[in-house]
Amino acid sequence: MARILIASDIHGDANTAERLVEIYKASGAEKLLLLGDILYHGPRNDLTRDYAPTEVIALLNPMKDVIYCVRGNCEAEVDQMVLPFNCMADYALLECDGVPMYLTHGHHANPDNLPALNGGVFLSGHTHVKLDKLVDGIRCLNPGSVSIPKDGSHSCLVYENGDFRFHIWED
Repeated sequence: MARILIASDIHGDANTAERLVEIYKASGAEKLLLLGDILYHGPRNDLTRDYAPTEVIALLNPMKDVIYCVRGNCEAEVDQMVLPFNCMADYALLECDGVPMYLTHGHHANPDNLPALNGGVFLSGHTHVKLDKLVDGIRCLNPGSVSIPKDGSHSCLVYENGDFRFHIWED
């Protein structure tokens, strides 16, 4: 049985990236899935209090062997030059404990515009709002945002033994 931590929308915030790494280590997770928007804050977001993308790079790079990442709408090709794990794929397919998972950021495919899937789990970020709902037989999950939550709390998801639960913390 696997334990996986799933997060999205770090947006270059060193404080919340550090908190995410602490949560990852404390959870005993084997993998960290990042659903995009790792380093840049984007034109629609104000700079976070702890915006320091070089510190985020330093926190994540030693974890390169446990990170699976997809491209967000704020990723740029230059990000791949400083991150030793792939961050430029629009989506990824993963199977864990027999559960098929489709990972994407959510700015193209999303719960309102699902790709052709045959069951399983659809994981996306982008909205900065936690979500867990069933759409056409597909479980759609959004971990919310670790740095710029739009629903009041910083959050990520923990997958274990075929189930997902939100891990929520206040600033």
